[in-house]
Amino acid sequence: MEILNLTLPAPNRFATGYFEGNTLIQDFFHYDYKKENHYAERLKELGTRQFFRNELADHIDEFMSRYPSSDQVRDNLRKLRQKNSVAVIGGQQAGLFTGPLYSLHKVISIIKLAEQKEAELGVPVVPVFWIAGEDHDFQEINHVYVMNTNKPEKRVFPQKQLEKKMASELYLDQEVCRNWVEGIIETYGETEHTKDLLSFTEQQLLKSETIVDFFASVIMEIFKDHGLLIIDSGNSGLRKLEKEYFSRQIKNHEAITASVLHQQKEKEAAGFQKAMDISPNAINLFYYDRINNERILLQSDPEGKLLTGKNGEVSFTEGALLEIASEHPEKLSNNVVTRPLMQEWLFPVLAFIGGPGEIAYWSELKLVFEHFGMKMPPLVPRLNITLLDRSIERDIEELGLDLSEVLTAGTEKFELRYIDSIKDRELEVLFEKTKEQLEENYRMIRTRMSSSYPALLSLLEKNEDVLLGQIDFMEKKTEESACRKNDAVLRKFSKINHALRPLGIPQERVWNPFWYFNRYGMDFVSELIAQNLTFDGTHKVVKM
Repeated sequence: MEILNLTLPAPNRFATGYFEGNTLIQDFFHYDYKKENHYAERLKELGTRQFFRNELADHIDEFMSRYPSSDQVRDNLRKLRQKNSVAVIGGQQAGLFTGPLYSLHKVISIIKLAEQKEAELGVPVVPVFWIAGEDHDFQEINHVYVMNTNKPEKRVFPQKQLEKKMASELYLDQEVCRNWVEGIIETYGETEHTKDLLSFTEQQLLKSETIVDFFASVIMEIFKDHGLLIIDSGNSGLRKLEKEYFSRQIKNHEAITASVLHQQKEKEAAGFQKAMDISPNAINLFYYDRINNERILLQSDPEGKLLTGKNGEVSFTEGALLEIASEHPEKLSNNVVTRPLMQEWLFPVLAFIGGPGEIAYWSELKLVFEHFGMKMPPLVPRLNITLLDRSIERDIEELGLDLSEVLTAGTEKFELRYIDSIKDRELEVLFEKTKEQLEENYRMIRTRMSSSYPALLSLLEKNEDVLLGQIDFMEKKTEESACRKNDAVLRKFSKINHALRPLGIPQERVWNPFWYFNRYGMDFVSELIAQNLTFDGTHKVVKM
């Protein structure tokens, strides 16, 4: 395994500027993740605050008791209870098969940064992965992509899900899932690792009642020896720890929204688009209607007297909502604005690991944190990783392609250039001259016929089009024949593109880790974690 660091642009201009250390962008954050002394400053800030460490550790311990564990996990639970310990944290939805590769990249980032900062700062640093189990958009997590007839194909999980439940409450039909999983792995082709992968998946599936269970079991089996801790934002036990903070958010909902809107204006004045769509009446909390299994985003009415759903589905006074927060906190959940706040109150967060989109929306929360007398933690971009198979690397070298350009824009430009190079230029000229001569002859015929046979002019035009079409047809056939003669080379362009830029987007957003487990075995994850992975904003190409 070899790591190649490349400088590539981020998916959005704001994130690119953040990676590059743009001072204008840095003003939207409290800490600069590239400055080592800022982590020491963050430690001092956290030292002035109080956390319910034992209660949080008890909850995580109980929640994780059903999943694969290790001495390292238990050690990190003990660390979390220590007064001087801090956490590196990041989160993601509970995707099937872990979801796309970037879910694994995020976990690896959390583990690596926690290891590095513990060594540098001399304090316990625990890695925590926050599962967004309260999310109810099943369409975002119910599929994986496989290769079929030489192109990516979406395979949707066939279990019917008519209710809009949270992922934490989406019960798994194990037989349906088993058949689906086996069908997916079958598309990968059999290798020396296939039998073990099927056994591994079956073991995790047997332990799983819900979508979140399946995700958490797979993640913990992969990362248990690295001491990863996990938490489910949709867990009712966690809500009991959050009730005081829900109350705090409800009482300050106007200030929270005003702070975001003000920060967005500052951001737009600096020439950047806002990342979040927020109404002036936003409460930034969801109410979970268990009768209809629906999460309802709350807002205040025009007079600010009632807190309602957007379409009037529910209605509360502020006092009634505060009572719900106190007595039934499981009925409330955070949105994109308040989730970072909840995370900050629960955990002593040394650093937050985020993707480009998360960095963009966190930049609009600086004044929200300041309203509560806190600073945002250093936002560290998750490791952007591309897995490069040796056979793909050889094809790239053979075709003389630039890897950075392929990772940024795919192979289409290079493929078109190659197709242009194999065309028969002399034949192209002959076809072009033939069409020009035909058009010239028909102009003369048209002139002669216009006075003698005007009724036949439309037929003449059609006749000309037919002949020109036949010449075009023959020209395309010769081009296709040239391509067929060079089909082996053209297939390499396609193979490279599907491996590194499938569907025109980065590999990590389409392909699933299980394909790589089937090809390389599951140990490659630990081997990758053992590498020297630096948080310097560069793209990591891992040569497999």
